[in-house]
Amino acid sequence: MNIIIYKTLKALINRTSIGLYLIFVLLICGNTSFAQNNSYSLKTVVIDAGHGGKDPGALGKSCREKDIVLNISLKLGGYIEKYFPDINVIYTRKTDVFIPLKRRSEIANQNKADLFISIHANANNNSKIIGTETYTLGLHKTKENLEVAMKENAVIEYEEDYSTKYEGFDPKNPASYIIFNMMQGVNRDKSISLAELTEHQFKTRVGRHSRGVREAGFWVLKQVSMPSILVEVGFVSNPTEEKYLKTKQGQDYLASAIFRAFRDYKNKVEQSSVLLSKKELINKTEEVSDSIPSNIIETTIANSSILEYCVQLKSSSKKIPLTSRVFKNIPNVKERKVNNTYKYTVGSTSNYQKIVEVQKAIRKKIKDCFVVAFYNGKRISLSKAKKLKKT
Repeated sequence: MNIIIYKTLKALINRTSIGLYLIFVLLICGNTSFAQNNSYSLKTVVIDAGHGGKDPGALGKSCREKDIVLNISLKLGGYIEKYFPDINVIYTRKTDVFIPLKRRSEIANQNKADLFISIHANANNNSKIIGTETYTLGLHKTKENLEVAMKENAVIEYEEDYSTKYEGFDPKNPASYIIFNMMQGVNRDKSISLAELTEHQFKTRVGRHSRGVREAGFWVLKQVSMPSILVEVGFVSNPTEEKYLKTKQGQDYLASAIFRAFRDYKNKVEQSSVLLSKKELINKTEEVSDSIPSNIIETTIANSSILEYCVQLKSSSKKIPLTSRVFKNIPNVKERKVNNTYKYTVGSTSNYQKIVEVQKAIRKKIKDCFVVAFYNGKRISLSKAKKLKKT
């Protein structure tokens, strides 16, 4: 900042609020490094090659899903490492090994990834169906979307005691997918943006038939805490598409399409954050607190009741400090450890209606929070809790 601006600021500092406003304007115009220093930069991406090891995934006449998606994943990671050497690329698997579904999301969360890309290949009883699809987390809107999610989630059946590990989730039961309606969270818009960019590249640059962006309940997307997509690169059940997916050229083209979508997404979110940083500086003098009033939660706190309802905010394999920005302006957050997983909750009441009111208040901050129940300190289903309440 040159001497003329400095003297101008010094002269204005003791004057009216107009002077203060001008100070902010001059800072924005004369010190562009503020936006650069406070802007967002994508640093880590996790690439997840679906299936592997004892789980072959979808089977074509002469290929296996696990092999195709591993090749594409490694090529995609190679492109990112080559053109963006400052970005940390992490793979859930780089060889033909079985990785539990839960572990895939843990890898992304533990490395604090900025982006999670899961790559798969599709199959259908109708061998005429072809095309790419890119999914984000959500409640399936069609039977077809549900069937795709069921197929990909069925990988958990290769794991011992999967019902306990996945909190009673049954990949073959449509009722289990209701929970995904509330799990889209704050990353939904960014996930959809990346999905749209990916399908655009498949269609316009690679010449593949795009079946569009879709939503469905994929467990691996539910568990990650960053923008995420699940890409279906084609149908191995279609002879023509299977042949394309097996070729080195086809895999190169598909990987490069996902890479270009990643590049465009990176540029988009980073440019948006620079503009946001400048806007935040201007609005500094009229900042409004978005705290959730503590009395909304405190009124429901119970003294270690045998049956208690709470609102779960987050779940993580690694401890999250209670002072984390994730819990900013949310009072009385409690940490619980359930089956080696840390659960973060607020509220404690035996009155279900009261905890629903707490949930409504918390959703202003954390959209994907949900009500859970504990009996003598152990997690139980809501249906069981309601039965206990009646007895």
